[in-house]
Amino acid sequence: MVPPPINGDTPPSGRLAGRVAVVTGASSGIGYAVALELAAAGAAVLATGRDRAALSRLAGAAAHRGLAVRVHPAEITAAAGRERLVETARNQLGDISILVHSAGVYHSGPMSLASLSDLDDQYAVNLRAPYALTQLLLPDLTRTAGDIIFVNSTQGLAASPEVGQYAATKHALRAIADSLRAELGSKGPRVCTILPGRTATAMQKRVFELEGRDWDPEGLMQPEDVAAMVLSVLELPRRAEVTDIVMRPARKVS
Repeated sequence: MVPPPINGDTPPSGRLAGRVAVVTGASSGIGYAVALELAAAGAAVLATGRDRAALSRLAGAAAHRGLAVRVHPAEITAAAGRERLVETARNQLGDISILVHSAGVYHSGPMSLASLSDLDDQYAVNLRAPYALTQLLLPDLTRTAGDIIFVNSTQGLAASPEVGQYAATKHALRAIADSLRAELGSKGPRVCTILPGRTATAMQKRVFELEGRDWDPEGLMQPEDVAAMVLSVLELPRRAEVTDIVMRPARKVS
């Protein structure tokens, strides 16, 4: 199904023309950049996040560039929020063929002090929500021979001190991606995990503050770098599947 045009415009053209994408965590950072990148390549995008005002800014930025981005504020840790998101995407755009998981939260602290409420929060956002949303959208993604991309973290490869809770959710998210890929085989959507290192986002700024570092975004990867990698994965012919991509700043940051 070709997604309907937005505001009566002509249907989009481009490398992803005719594809429908749902992007989570699109209020800021990597998710925001991914939504714009996919729309610029011709996809019809439904971008979701918690921050209604930030999503409005995303919609404005997309409209200024003539891009097909719809926004839908949602709390995807709640079943009702996920269900409304999926219903909205299907009703407005048709069968979803791309799902990009970019939502995430971060808490840190030594195990002796880290709170269980922080652990619960990270589990809910970083692991349970993407698992449940993927379940809901698997029929669409299978029918369209689509793509599922989990934007993870290099903490999903090796845990640093005092981020055990966060790293645990990222290791588990990678395990879910690996298991799902093996379950689906060649008949289902492709599944890719992208593991970015330090990227100049609001979350990373907070990490720098917690570490007592001066904020130097120019020395880090930019959200647009990760978005470009997401697009590269999606553009590969169906005969190829990328399973894991690790990205790090060229300037080494410990």
